[in-house]
Amino acid sequence: MKKTLVDFFESSVKQYPNNTFLLEKTNDTFEPTTYKEVKDLVYALGAGLVALGVKKGDNMALLSEGRNAWIIGELSMFYAGATNVPLSVKLEEANDLLFRLQHAEVKYIMVSGQQLKKIRAIIDRLPLVEKVIIFDEQPEYNDKEVFLGEINKRGADYLQNTPLDEFLAIGQSLQNDDYATITYTSGTTADPKGVILTHRNYTANAEQSLSCIEIDESWRTFIILPLDHCFAHVVGFYIFMHKGASVATVQVGNSPMQTLKNIPGNIKEVKPYLILSVPALAKNFKKNIEQGIQAQGKNIVKLFTFALKVGYAYNGDGGDDKGRGWRFLLKPLVALFDKLLFTKIRQNFGGALRFFIGGGALLDKDLQKFYYAIGMPMYQGYGLSEATPVISTNGPRHHLFGSSGVLVQPLDLKICGNDGKELPDGEKGEIVVRGENVMAGYWKNPVATAETIKDGWLYTGDMGYMKDGLLYVLGRFKSLLISSDGEKYSPEGIEEALMEHSSAIDQLLLYNNQNPYTVAILAPNKEQLKKRLAQQQLDLSTDKGREAAINIIKEQIDRFRKGGDLASMFPERWLPTTFAVLPEPWTEQNGLVNSSLKVIRGKVEKQYAARIEHLFTSEGKNPINPENLNSLKKYQ
Repeated sequence: MKKTLVDFFESSVKQYPNNTFLLEKTNDTFEPTTYKEVKDLVYALGAGLVALGVKKGDNMALLSEGRNAWIIGELSMFYAGATNVPLSVKLEEANDLLFRLQHAEVKYIMVSGQQLKKIRAIIDRLPLVEKVIIFDEQPEYNDKEVFLGEINKRGADYLQNTPLDEFLAIGQSLQNDDYATITYTSGTTADPKGVILTHRNYTANAEQSLSCIEIDESWRTFIILPLDHCFAHVVGFYIFMHKGASVATVQVGNSPMQTLKNIPGNIKEVKPYLILSVPALAKNFKKNIEQGIQAQGKNIVKLFTFALKVGYAYNGDGGDDKGRGWRFLLKPLVALFDKLLFTKIRQNFGGALRFFIGGGALLDKDLQKFYYAIGMPMYQGYGLSEATPVISTNGPRHHLFGSSGVLVQPLDLKICGNDGKELPDGEKGEIVVRGENVMAGYWKNPVATAETIKDGWLYTGDMGYMKDGLLYVLGRFKSLLISSDGEKYSPEGIEEALMEHSSAIDQLLLYNNQNPYTVAILAPNKEQLKKRLAQQQLDLSTDKGREAAINIIKEQIDRFRKGGDLASMFPERWLPTTFAVLPEPWTEQNGLVNSSLKVIRGKVEKQYAARIEHLFTSEGKNPINPENLNSLKKYQ
């Protein structure tokens, strides 16, 4: 049966014409746009694209902050028969954009006013580009540039002079296997690859996702993640569109920082039922909550800490484990703390939030317990762009902390050993999936496609196992720690725990590639270090202060060793024997973090190869070494 994104949209417009589809704030309040109104806007822009010369099968690009024009822009491309190449606004380097636009053979670009300078800087090297459509009016336009309003006018004229059926026939002619998007992976281990996702990949994954979470036309979501994310595409707006529900986007500020600052206020205004999150966002929200509590004084901090402990004890590992055995006695206390404290915190998230869905990377178990305790569960999901992306998720019906939840349905999954053979439940191996959500392949990369998809099965490169109907994801094979005796261990859990429980550490990666011991490379938390040093009447301007700073970091790591308060969480052999303090944190600007704020492990290891090598020398084995002391000078 034909089920393209055009079919999905048309069906929703027929069923829910007067429901609010999009919510956007450009002035004082969030203004609603109904499904029928969105349809009129999509038809006008789609017809304008046809009038401009866009042909079926053309590749277009979209570079903009999340807003109505983004969603209307993508849908209009489909009505013109084109494929979208969504681009991250976080791509700062001209080369990153240039590679994608050239590689995807893009002919038309849609761009917001804020992002226009990036396109202008490279347009001379994009001879294939015929037109640049700008969402916001400009004082003047360069060659090839045209204002969105002008395209809409052309579209209105086109529809007046052409039978509507003739225009609609283009979008209706799309089939399930036609390309919808070419999404470039941000890549934690290699250069970006263009993931080709078809119309059926998207509609299938939207249907599959709804087998795990139930929403109806009354729901609202607030999309914080960039819309070029596959996750934001499917769970952010396509499942909501399919159900006739509402989608709000962040109020765009004058700068990326201003847009970020708009998020807390926007959440209160929109009162979303569901928010999508990634670990970096989850940590940020938690930090803000804790700061808000600290500002209320010591007594409230003590009460909050005790309330969390009671919640953690009562909830156990969530799901069926909640309130089991003697712990049901805690229920009245849990209800009391919820009324006294946690309802007030939830008001900062609008007061209607049912849950978060976390994707993008492994979500620390302690973070999950925190959000669950305050009554805003953050359910861990798992997926990857090549699977459009959702493969499994925890949800209200079935969840367990530490797992990545139940599989979406229908989907086939197997865990394969090194020999490619399927392993029984409970054994670790590569996660391999098959379903209608598996990508068509990598754009212009048959070798990588053949390595990744074999007989219809997608080899994810992720390590995991199945147990009691739940999937457990352990991390990327390429990031595994491998000891000198060949034993392997996934580092993500340790890394998350070290960062979560060590106030002096902001970022950390573990490394062991058949070496005698495990080491870490890390970026310190400058503010926390200065605070701790001030208590000793020291600072980072002296050798003595820098040595004390190294000892503070070492003490925090040592908490996980024998005798420490966090001992036995992880095998001792995988804890870092020593560490390298880096002269700067890894960021999107220096290319060491991708657009979903995940560290690009391969790049970090390559850039700091000499520092890693130094850690396996007798000088480097002692963390108080010249390299570390020198790096800390940068944080004065």
